Amino acid sequence: MRYTQNLDGCHNGSGNKAILHTYLNSNALQTFRTAYQQGNLAPFSLVELEEDINFFKIAAAQFAEFEDILILGTGGSSLGGKALCALSVHEKPRLHFLDNIDPSTFTFTLQKVNLKNTGILAISKSGSTVETLMQLSVCLKYMGQLNLQKNCIVITEPTHNPLRKIAEAHNWLCLDHPIKVGGRYSCFSVVGLLPAILAGLNPYAFREGGRDVLQHHLLSDSPPALEGAATAVYLEKHYHKTQTVIFPYADQLDVFSQWYRQLWAESLGKKGKGTTPIRALGTVDQHSQLQLYLDGPKDKFFTLLTLPWEGKGEQITASLIPEFKGKTMGDLFAAEQKATYETLLHHKCPTRLMTLDNLDEYTLGSLMMHFMIETLLTSYLIGVNAFDQPAVEEGKRLAREYLAA
Repeated sequence: MRYTQNLDGCHNGSGNKAILHTYLNSNALQTFRTAYQQGNLAPFSLVELEEDINFFKIAAAQFAEFEDILILGTGGSSLGGKALCALSVHEKPRLHFLDNIDPSTFTFTLQKVNLKNTGILAISKSGSTVETLMQLSVCLKYMGQLNLQKNCIVITEPTHNPLRKIAEAHNWLCLDHPIKVGGRYSCFSVVGLLPAILAGLNPYAFREGGRDVLQHHLLSDSPPALEGAATAVYLEKHYHKTQTVIFPYADQLDVFSQWYRQLWAESLGKKGKGTTPIRALGTVDQHSQLQLYLDGPKDKFFTLLTLPWEGKGEQITASLIPEFKGKTMGDLFAAEQKATYETLLHHKCPTRLMTLDNLDEYTLGSLMMHFMIETLLTSYLIGVNAFDQPAVEEGKRLAREYLAA
């Protein structure tokens, strides 16, 4: 694993650690291991696969000559792949993750690309997601008489759903979304890997990072995700820390924070339980949120994700600002993330420090697997089902009714 976790800052001023140990010594970890060994955790076992990646590469080759690719999908169908593709430095093809249905944004994007040289990847596990179906319908109207067999690929589960019917009617390539893998847990499946391949990233390294973290949690007595889950539940139940702030110091992890926010909220927010995930970004949110974090309600548990930024960027050889001379932007970034951590501790804000060795496909795979396991272990500790989302179904039903009316 290429990250370390320091939880010392979570117990600054908090009292009875014996209570924390009751969560650490619960049966949550054994429940996780038993479920995995019995084959009941399909999203996690995906990292054991390799042979499917060759097929994904063949599918990606269909879009090899395109300048732009529109990726249609929302929530879990988008955020995992989008978080991974944030690592890409490839100029082409340009990937556009269209995860909303704002008409202005959608129309603007369609008007600025050359549709003859654009691929469309439509993703919906159920195949009936109304937002994705609307996006695809608009694209089809714009593309008119183009040879859509070449331009479109669909990912959906192998059922007779609306999206698959459209794909079959147009003779598009249709890839199977794993039935037992929910959208927010689908980052290690074709949903995350196909966009990554299109972006020129290494899917093997991404899965390898996830696999190494998974194996560590299947074998270690006190793995980091268990410690994180136990700490989150301990702080919420005994110190009323009802909000959890994910605070990376890296622009490339900003979308990862969005992915984490959905994972945590949709998996745990049930039966009056769960804590509210908040996305922040260093150093930007030092200037917009940190005042509240330090001097406002003490109801938050912080996780800082930091990197070794020292020496990165251009060195300032001469400067009107003396403290900048001989320094780089990375030196300032490193100083700011250290200062934020120490300031949070000084103000008695429980803060976990996760230090990443670097940021690449392997590291991101490690992080995503860590938080998937931490989320699942937390669900065991608070007694909810991490894989359903019953409350949002009402809104989906009403939206369809209002549209039909």
